[in-house]
Amino acid sequence: MNLRPFLPLLLGAFLLPASMESAHANPFSATSSSTNSLLEPRTSLALRSDAYVVANPKTGEILAERNANRVMSIASITKLMTALVVLDGNQRLNETLTVTMDDVDRLKGTGSRLAVGSRLSRADMLHIALMSSENRAASALGRHYPGGRKAFIEAMNAKARMLGMWSTHFADSTGLNPRNVSTAHDLAKLAAAASTYPLIRQYTASEQRLVRNGKRQLHYLNSNRLVREGEWPILVSKTGYIREAGRCLVMGTRVNNEPVVMVLLHANTTNERVADARKIKSWLETSGRMTLTAQSTPPAKLFSNQ
Repeated sequence: MNLRPFLPLLLGAFLLPASMESAHANPFSATSSSTNSLLEPRTSLALRSDAYVVANPKTGEILAERNANRVMSIASITKLMTALVVLDGNQRLNETLTVTMDDVDRLKGTGSRLAVGSRLSRADMLHIALMSSENRAASALGRHYPGGRKAFIEAMNAKARMLGMWSTHFADSTGLNPRNVSTAHDLAKLAAAASTYPLIRQYTASEQRLVRNGKRQLHYLNSNRLVREGEWPILVSKTGYIREAGRCLVMGTRVNNEPVVMVLLHANTTNERVADARKIKSWLETSGRMTLTAQSTPPAKLFSNQ
């Protein structure tokens, strides 16, 4: 997989300014020197998601956006950061992890196919957490981190700062906690970072997975309908939903042989977020170009140093 198209996005995320004041100036911020407020849509694209970003990470150009700096709950998009921390920790992927009562969701009351006592490898836990948004798997991953959950959450927030995600905060490894918050701009950085991890690309873009739990086999499907349909070259994908966050979707894909990162937050239904993604793809394909910003103004850049 050629990762060069994503390097401009990643390099921008790691270029930390010299002063603390400038370090916390989000390069996406609406208070930048640009005469265009980044809280305003740069195109006439009518999407149902409350906030979104569409960007070409190769050129660093923002192609479309709305409310892209608004801090919002992000639900299971959180699990992309969970995966980064697990893999950065270099823990053994073949180690067996056990689901306990500590992994049962008492906040939202969601169910799980992983009963208490289930035993899976760390690799399988990570796979179904990313692909199917399995919450008990994501919880177990955080609980089995050196230092436990507290250390894991600290590592998540440290990684967010390292990536320049200044408007992001994590409170758990599953996304069930509505205090997991971010912006569409920050999540574009997370998607780009996640796309450089081969296992994250493999797991999030797989259509299904059979995992063995004792004598039983569990069949999991990808939570992203677009991945299951197999019509797009999807590099990285993650869905999310809790009531506070609405229906969310983050994807890295290619359109017209160009890399595209799209972040869609707070749609009302699954069908709406899928329709928004398809509308973006159709719009890019029929435009015949990847620059879709207003002709009268210079295009916004993903990073202010570009």
